[in-house]
Amino acid sequence: MRKRVFSGARPTGRQHIGNYLGAIQNYVSLQDEYDCIYCIVDIHALTTLQGRNDVSTLQDNIREMALDWLAAGIDPERSAIFVQSHVPQVMELHTLLSMTTPLNWLMRVPTFKEKIKMQPQNVNYGLLGYPVLMTADIILYKAEVVPVGEDQLAHLELAREIVRRFNFLYGNIFPEPQAKLTLVPLILGLDGAQKMSKQLNNEIELAATPEETTRRIMTAYTDPARKYRSDPGHPEKCNVLSLHRAFHSAKLEEIESECRSAAIGCVECKKLLAQEINEALAPLRDRRNELASRPRYVKEVLEDGANRVRVIARDTIRETREHMGLA
Repeated sequence: MRKRVFSGARPTGRQHIGNYLGAIQNYVSLQDEYDCIYCIVDIHALTTLQGRNDVSTLQDNIREMALDWLAAGIDPERSAIFVQSHVPQVMELHTLLSMTTPLNWLMRVPTFKEKIKMQPQNVNYGLLGYPVLMTADIILYKAEVVPVGEDQLAHLELAREIVRRFNFLYGNIFPEPQAKLTLVPLILGLDGAQKMSKQLNNEIELAATPEETTRRIMTAYTDPARKYRSDPGHPEKCNVLSLHRAFHSAKLEEIESECRSAAIGCVECKKLLAQEINEALAPLRDRRNELASRPRYVKEVLEDGANRVRVIARDTIRETREHMGLA
């Protein structure tokens, strides 16, 4: 019997190449070995989105994210794709887990402290309880494997602690989710300084047109030490070269050599990168356009995914309530 994988992502709308290289490609490959459950975690998004103006684009963002996932190769016949809030049992399990999770465990989480600094005007309970809801996301479906990068191991270990404590108190109900380490490359944004992010406006969207992609790439920062076309370059310090590597350029060695000898300039290097990315993403973009032309398709996929996992969720909640003396 194949093990079950769970992973979730906040609905940020159209995905960028950082999302694609860092997570989505991995989601696709895991389908060959595991039963996969992929969730668009809209409730989690409410920890930072506040008010009707903020949430006005939430449904559009969900649809755009789902389109990118499907176009990239997540197969709804092999994986369940759904929206977190469409399975309300996760909120019940979150509440039940919160009754056994020590407060000091949550207050020590580094990301909670970071969020306080980022949004001091909105330090809500959801920020503090985020790891409890994340744990509920995973164990509601009795998932055994969670794909994470090394930087996320601490979050998963807290989920494991929450599960261990709950099992100790009420019986061995939930499996402790195991980490499946993924080689998640750090994809810097076009500014060459920070991780690619829509918030920082330094991203390249998967769904961008070839013209938009080229225009964005031409704004990218390159080797900071190379001021003139005749200056030799340092490809190990250049973000444009790192993107060539991420897309497995067939001309990588040649480009690096010509960069070091100043046989190629930064503008030429960017044009080559734009061409490579557009060629690599052309099948995905064609597929996405085809899916987007069928307005009900994404809705049906998400509804079907929710219906499938809801069966698991109901059984889990029934078992949990019995063990806690609530049924």
